[in-house]
Order: sequence, then C-alpha cells, then structure tokens
Amino acid sequence: MSAARGLYIPDGIAGERVDTALSRMLGFSRAAAVELIAEGRVNLDGRSVRKSDRVPAGGWLEVDLPEPDTQVGAAPEPIEGMDIVYDDDDIVVVNKPVGVAAHTSPGWTGPTVLSGLAGAGYRIATSGPPERQGIVHRLDVGTSGLMMVAKSELAYSVMKRAFKQRTVTKVYHALAQGHLEPMAGTVDAPIGRHPGRDFKFAVTSDGKPSITHYQVIEMLPGACLAEVHLETGRTHQIRVHMAALKHPLVGDLTYGADPTFGRRVGLEHQWLHAVELGFAHPRTGEPMRLTSDYPAELERVLEQLRP
Repeated sequence: MSAARGLYIPDGIAGERVDTALSRMLGFSRAAAVELIAEGRVNLDGRSVRKSDRVPAGGWLEVDLPEPDTQVGAAPEPIEGMDIVYDDDDIVVVNKPVGVAAHTSPGWTGPTVLSGLAGAGYRIATSGPPERQGIVHRLDVGTSGLMMVAKSELAYSVMKRAFKQRTVTKVYHALAQGHLEPMAGTVDAPIGRHPGRDFKFAVTSDGKPSITHYQVIEMLPGACLAEVHLETGRTHQIRVHMAALKHPLVGDLTYGADPTFGRRVGLEHQWLHAVELGFAHPRTGEPMRLTSDYPAELERVLEQLRP
C-alpha cells in the first residue's frame, strides 16, 4: 500500500538537490529520500528524477509514500542520542534528538520516539490512536529537546488533559534571524493550514487560537537567542509566529530563513530546542520541572556567532 503526496517547492529550497529538498520538506533522512527516488516514487513536474537533479521554485513534487506499517525505520530499536531524562511507572521523558519523529506517519521513514522506546524495552500506554499510543504532546522532527510519553493509562488521560488545559509549562530556546524588536512580547495570532502549501502552516483568519510569549536573552551578529513560552501547542507554532514577525528561525528554510546564513553556520534545520517542561505529576500531583541542555550542534552555532 502507498499514499501519494504533492508538494510545492518554496523559494528557500529552490536550487537544492531533490534528495535534499525531500529531506527538508518531509523530515526524511537523506538516505530514505534517496531510496524513494531510486524506487521511482518521486516525480518533479510530471517527470521522473535523479537524486542529483535540482528543484525549481514553485515546482511540483509528487511523492508516492509507503504506508506507516511498511515504513523504513519503524521497527523497534534503541536510538543513539535519545537520552532518558525521567522515568517512573507512569511517564517517561526523553531528550529527543533532531531527525527523530514522535511517531510514524505517512510522510516519515526514519526513527521515532515510540520505536526507540520500544527498542529500549519500555512499555507504553495503549491509549490513543494506534500509530501514536501514549503520545501526549509532540516535537517536530527538526526540533530537539524534552518530550513526554505516557506509560500508564492514568498518565495518558491526566497529561492529555493538562496539555489541553494549558497547565503544563513549555519553554523553548529559539535562534531567530535578525534582532527582535521589541525584545520581549507576545504573538497572539491564529494558526491554520497554509492556503497553498499542504506541508506548511500560517497565520490565518480562520486558524486555531495560538499564543506565543518571547524574551530575547542574547543578541548575536545577525541573530538573537530568545526564550519562548507557549500557551498553546499548535503544529509549527514557534516557527510560524517568528516568521510572521519577519524573524524566521535560523536554518528554517520552510518558513523563509536565509539559506546563505544557514549554510554559513552549517545548519540544515531550525535552531529550536525544548529546554523545560513543568507539570504536576499525573499520579501524585507533585510539581515537577525537567530541563535539557542544548545539543552539541546548536551550541556550536552559538559559539560560531559569538564575538
């Protein structure tokens, strides 16, 4: 079984190789993108492609994706670099690396948090849709940091409600292009599907309410590091809101980042890290606060930019 998907090529990816474009737009590993191309599953403007072909702005990519139950990388196996930050009978919190999805989906052929936990011997709650059992919130493939998964049915119910009712503290650090002005503020703008790009989201009049608070914590040449607090948890929320302020995240070509700047600092995905989760334990009610350090790749970018 397979599922076809069509994608427009955004300006920021124009001129990239087909395998690189697929990797960035759909979150594939480069190897998985090459495999799809070799199998003849990728067309550009109606014709077959080679992995080294270049994609034009506004081009139309058609990808014949395998269904989740046949996807490469979905088999349970431990994931290098995915550390366990907290673990008990009810929840497990991981430090998710870039390149790992929360769970399987029709557009993903790489490792997932759930497959990594299964490979490490963890038993997860059975509540929730089959492909994302135990998932109470998610991080993008290109975002690193803290992510919680429920192990008990009680924890799944309590934590899903807590995230929905906004009683969980979610703090991110984000590196935005340019210098945010004012240096602290709130973006209250609804987010919905992009009207012409099915892989993107945007600020839209009919979108879901979305609220992001930010505070600049360090000014750097051509960029600024901001602490971001989310009231809501929409898909790509920080990326969309920063782009709406005309300060897309460094490396985030999907939302308008400067590809030259990204290449200069050696970053092929958005600079975005989930640094803190604060919540009441689902069984005991005990206040908990978990934190995560930057991965080496993001720390390297900061050191490169600092005078």
